[in-house]
Amino acid sequence: MTAFAIRAILSGIIIALIALVSRKAPAAGALIASLPLISVIGMIWLWRDTTDPLLLANHAEATFWYVLPSLPMFLLMPWILRSGHGFWVALVAGIATTILLYLITIVIAARFGVRL
Repeated sequence: MTAFAIRAILSGIIIALIALVSRKAPAAGALIASLPLISVIGMIWLWRDTTDPLLLANHAEATFWYVLPSLPMFLLMPWILRSGHGFWVALVAGIATTILLYLITIVIAARFGVRL
């Protein structure tokens, strides 16, 4: 339970740091958010817990495939917001689009032998 609490606190600090920096410098906050810090930390914890190279390799590869369909959200949301719609509309549209693209990615990847 202690390890879980430490992991949750560290992740929360990173998210809070992103929000704090973004208030003063949106581009700097975006840069921090774009770093794969959570992925790297997750891989470190996965390695620490399992020391299984195949499991870690599968995790890293799946992360790559799931990052790709998440990217359009970061273009769709600004477009919706600049079109005069509210934050929640933009967020829901971004999340819904990402979920749809995840499902499409899973189907397409399976056709090429990649299991996600």
